[in-house]
Amino acid sequence: MVEIKTDQSIDEMRAAGRVVAQALAAVRDAARVGVSLLELDRVARGVLAEAGAASPFLGYRPHFAPVPFPGVICASVNDAIVHGIPDDRRLRDGDLVSIDCGARLGGWVGDAAVSFTVGRPRPADLRLIGTAEAALAAGVAAAVPGNRIGDIAHAVGSVCRDAGYGIPEDFGGHGIGRSMHEDPGVPNEGRPGRGMKLRPGMVLAIEPMVMAGGRDDYRCDGDGWTLRTVDGSRAAHAEHTVAITADGPSILTTL
Repeated sequence: MVEIKTDQSIDEMRAAGRVVAQALAAVRDAARVGVSLLELDRVARGVLAEAGAASPFLGYRPHFAPVPFPGVICASVNDAIVHGIPDDRRLRDGDLVSIDCGARLGGWVGDAAVSFTVGRPRPADLRLIGTAEAALAAGVAAAVPGNRIGDIAHAVGSVCRDAGYGIPEDFGGHGIGRSMHEDPGVPNEGRPGRGMKLRPGMVLAIEPMVMAGGRDDYRCDGDGWTLRTVDGSRAAHAEHTVAITADGPSILTTL
């Protein structure tokens, strides 16, 4: 079932989204060579606490997970695609880092992700990140009333495929509201004109994930959470929470 949000509800979701944006900005600012992923998680916890927000990630346990998620951010480095558990690993020069973060405030949830490099960037990593961001922008642009979920999926997937990158099978965006994951699912590849019609008041998390090696398969670490490329190639992830309005798409996870 898809919940259609009121204008007031979207405003409240925007407040939660702003906290997410603040946390991501603080984590990115703190991410330097020698800093551990646990330290980055503590930075995000501080931002959430100061805002009076809770984490929808902490303690989350979907059906596939052997244990509840232990952090407030997903910290995925280099060949990790998504769901990386923040640990005592310290960032090295040239690392590609993807941070996913959520916040629950006033009963509403925001969710967003950003990828960046630490230290001296590799040109190939900058292209990969740029493609994830361009795919996100294309997906957001397609999130207008009258379009369908397939139009978003096609917009995202076309950017990724045209760049020669892989898209992890079975993972994509989702509806969001009072819960982090709601209907409908938002694939990162699909046929235009297919799927649920978009209506004002729908709120979606659109989140392209791209893999430099061009393959679509992946493997899961022994922790039961971290997804990695099978060929060791690097990955990038970008995400925003987006409200569909009569005036066009409105990104809720910005400062």
